[in-house]
Amino acid sequence: MEKSFKLFDFSQKINYKNEILAGLTVAMTMIPESLSFAILAGLSPLTGLYAAFMMGLVTAILGGRPGMVSGGAGATIVVLIALIKTHGIEYLFATVVLAGIFQLLVGVLKFGKFVRLIPQPVMYGFLNGLAVIIFMAQVEQFKITDANGVVSWLQGTSLYIMVGLTALTIAVVYFFPKITKVVPASLVAILIVFGVVLGFGINTKTVADIAHISGSLPSFHIPGIPFSLETLQVIFPYALIMAGVGLIESLLTLSMVDEITNSKGSANKESVAQGLANITNGFFGGMGGCAMVAQTLVNLNAGSRARLSGIIASITILIIILAGAPFIEKIPMAALVGVMMMVAISTFQWVSIRIVNKMPKSDIFVGVTVALITIVLHNLALAVLVGVIISALVFAWDNATRIRARKHIDENGIKYYEILGPLFFGSVTAFTDKFDPMNDPEQVVIDFKESRIVDMSAIDALDKLSKRYAQQNKKLHLIHLSEDCRKMLKNAEAVIEVSIEDDPTYKVMPEK
Repeated sequence: MEKSFKLFDFSQKINYKNEILAGLTVAMTMIPESLSFAILAGLSPLTGLYAAFMMGLVTAILGGRPGMVSGGAGATIVVLIALIKTHGIEYLFATVVLAGIFQLLVGVLKFGKFVRLIPQPVMYGFLNGLAVIIFMAQVEQFKITDANGVVSWLQGTSLYIMVGLTALTIAVVYFFPKITKVVPASLVAILIVFGVVLGFGINTKTVADIAHISGSLPSFHIPGIPFSLETLQVIFPYALIMAGVGLIESLLTLSMVDEITNSKGSANKESVAQGLANITNGFFGGMGGCAMVAQTLVNLNAGSRARLSGIIASITILIIILAGAPFIEKIPMAALVGVMMMVAISTFQWVSIRIVNKMPKSDIFVGVTVALITIVLHNLALAVLVGVIISALVFAWDNATRIRARKHIDENGIKYYEILGPLFFGSVTAFTDKFDPMNDPEQVVIDFKESRIVDMSAIDALDKLSKRYAQQNKKLHLIHLSEDCRKMLKNAEAVIEVSIEDDPTYKVMPEK
């Protein structure tokens, strides 16, 4: 047990300068993103900042991977936009708590490893769809709502100012890293645009026009919703989707960090931390979130390898909430829009377009389907689920056509069928077609050395085949069955009759 209580690895040498600078840098890149996503979902920017502070702190202390950063991330909030529009913010908090409970359970039940079952094309489609959603949401900021609630595009000078400032932000974010990577480009872009707006006294949309940030410490608050079955029916699907998206994003980020740092993080521990962080969010007025790929990369590039930078980033965000509100309210919206557009562009997997002619057709279909479901329905979890199902069916279909049989007759006149490829529901038809009970000799042997019996359909096919041979008064024998195949046949004895030959020279190691 002592392993799970050992939160901090004191044997690890911590480079304090790197950790502190990385933490400050991460805080600065997290603030624009958390603000933009909260605003995008129609929430007060404070809910976004609270989420960044709480997610960051809880996961930095308890997470399964030092160096990983979580916050009020986009993927999880995009899922809940529809719920916030129809039911309001209290339902959001309740959903975040429920999603946290689901994530906690995944970690406790050690299901973290199943995220590895998500195929690459599904991930490409998912990320590309997410990128399009984030980008389109930024375009919305070029609209203005007048006193009567009529939404129209910005006109004339205000439109040109907004477009110009956004373009300036994008240019800074794009070119600045070529000069130096010490300071995050998105932060520099915000400061430059901020300076330009103040210096020239430009009149443009700022964060204060969207909402006021009066900063105080997050306070405990039980979501004000009716505790009834109807409420559960409303929030359950959203919570499930949010938990799924949050874990997928977090555990993919975890495996990315594993690759970069050449070390191993714990997926289940990370799931528990994500769950606890979201539960905290729901009770303390944050919008919830998950691991953030961009911020994690910023953290690693700044040289962080321990938990300290994540803790410092969170505390920095809290200090900014408490003391920096007047400053944040003056940030021009154009700067946040530009930063988010660059986030969208970097989220988009351009490589998937480059290698499109080299990928199997089925993979392209899966990727495009997932992206379209994500964009049209805003339902990331459904998109991933559909992608996984299509990939599984394609795999089954491919394997179904791969079963082959080598035939030969030995000197005693016994006919052998050597089967190659798995025998399962997809391949039983092709398997059965290979046999000729009418014209085969008295003794027929099926050799399973290069094959295995996978499911009930396979057992049933063998049963039917042995009956067809029995009608011709011929004997069918199965040899070289591995231990697990024997066990399956043994369990199905009541249903089928097949003759299994014990083969003394060939014993497969039983699966432990």
